[in-house]
Amino acid sequence: MINIADLTKEKLPGNYFAPSAYLQGDFEAGMIENRAGNRILALPETLIQSIYATMDQELGQAAGLVLFNCGRWWGKNFYTRFGEEVSKYYRKPVKNLTMIELIQCLKQSWKTHGWGSIDLDISYHHKGFLVITNNNSPFAENAPQTNQPMCYVEAGIFASFFSQISGQNLHCVQTNCESMGAKSNLFIIGLEERLKPVITWVQELQTHEQIMQNLCS
Repeated sequence: MINIADLTKEKLPGNYFAPSAYLQGDFEAGMIENRAGNRILALPETLIQSIYATMDQELGQAAGLVLFNCGRWWGKNFYTRFGEEVSKYYRKPVKNLTMIELIQCLKQSWKTHGWGSIDLDISYHHKGFLVITNNNSPFAENAPQTNQPMCYVEAGIFASFFSQISGQNLHCVQTNCESMGAKSNLFIIGLEERLKPVITWVQELQTHEQIMQNLCS
């Protein structure tokens, strides 16, 4: 198990996901690889916008669930690649990383892939929850403006990634979204049964702070 006390005493080697070292290839020709030799796929803004529009037209209210499940599949594969690369770099399995090593690698990987800038709030871990903040999300930036959070893909990725890390079947619900004019995208990770009320509270437009208070009370 990852020891939170390690946060204050562990030192990291160099940044494996530094863009100058991690991203390689012929950028003008559109051939991009990571330092492990795996191909990197770029998602144009128009493609993301088209995915939202097509899903809404074809699936209606079910679009969010489909995108979430796509994110879960993406997150499972992302964890596999992340684990292979990071384990080789640190010479130990991902599950044996200290908390600071895992968090820093995830934050740098997320940013280098162009998915935004994330922070993890572990202050609710004693209640069984993890809160993730993501800024400058391309999914939120290109989502249609509604009164509900739209980063379903990211929520699915987080749910799958942390399920793999913890060995438990975790869920993720978004409570705040930049597409709604919020400063950040906020996500809560926990057991699905405990997060079920959050969906209703989000639909009622409760604030993230109110939702966390309700969950922890």
